[in-house]
Amino acid sequence: MADSLRRKIMLVDDNMANLTIGKNMLKDAYQVFPIPSAARMFELLESITPDLILLDIEMPDENGFEAMQKLRLDPRFADTPVIFLTARQDEASELEGLSLGAGDYISKPFSAPLLLKRIENHLTITKQRLELKDYSDHLEEMVRQKTSLITNLQNALLATVADMVESRDDVTGGHVSRTQRYFKLMIDELILEELFLDTVNSWDIDYLLQSIQLHDVGKIAISDSILNKPGSLSDEEREIMKTHTTIGLSAISRIEQNTVEHAFLRYAKTIAGTHHERWDGTGYPNGLAGENIPLEGRIMAIVDVYDALISERSYKRAFSTEEAVGIIAGGRGTHFDPVLVDVFLQIADKFARVAELTA
Repeated sequence: MADSLRRKIMLVDDNMANLTIGKNMLKDAYQVFPIPSAARMFELLESITPDLILLDIEMPDENGFEAMQKLRLDPRFADTPVIFLTARQDEASELEGLSLGAGDYISKPFSAPLLLKRIENHLTITKQRLELKDYSDHLEEMVRQKTSLITNLQNALLATVADMVESRDDVTGGHVSRTQRYFKLMIDELILEELFLDTVNSWDIDYLLQSIQLHDVGKIAISDSILNKPGSLSDEEREIMKTHTTIGLSAISRIEQNTVEHAFLRYAKTIAGTHHERWDGTGYPNGLAGENIPLEGRIMAIVDVYDALISERSYKRAFSTEEAVGIIAGGRGTHFDPVLVDVFLQIADKFARVAELTA
């Protein structure tokens, strides 16, 4: 077999007779590099990558244990199999060699059949480990690609559902994407001002922002005559309109029942079911008040109302950003969490820029 196809064995021993004997034992099966010292081995490692190293322990200047420690500190050779060769017979030496990461420990003098078999076994194990790693890496990449495809599909479906809701609600478009951006602005400011940090730090923000797409999903079940009525709603129509929160909550809960529990669905339920609650307890569907309203719902109440105010609808003109800011400020402590209103007022100019860029 040509040397280029044979696996490489470094035989490191300060005894020239051992090098000669060892090379003769191995040369028919492997490409052997007889090396008289650990220092010379490290020089050759810069140009030769061995498949296995046979390393003598008793060597001057730098013994096998010291050389082994250096090998394992170098990422290039940390996984290279090493078999210690030694005349030592004590258990402590063998244990030390194995604890340093040697794959085996062979006492001198050694027989050719034993040495060849030990080398064969370790090379087989190394080959299998590398094949397993390659398979694992390939599998991880396949999983990553599949996960990416599924995530993209989910996002596309969510975006389509959100577009359907917007189109039924006579919204000119962009409401969902704007509320996601407003919500992210609020989160960033809360972190900057160190407010509600225990809650905010517990969130998976990516899933939370994605879940906003379903905040009005219940409107799919509301009649067009109510959704797009040009004038004020009657008391009966207003009560029907309010049911979009419980309808959305129920729809998301049904999805959850047919799949695994997931943070995305948990956030979606919270936001769909609480973004019309009011700080003073006069909101719907459950009349929650104050901090009994989840923080996600309290933030969504502000960003949803802001975008509704600046958007033209069949029943109202679009308010200016200044008017919208004034209305939200006027709802401080009644409609909205007063702390969150103060945060909103700090970054109202950023809201206005988002609205302008996505109009």
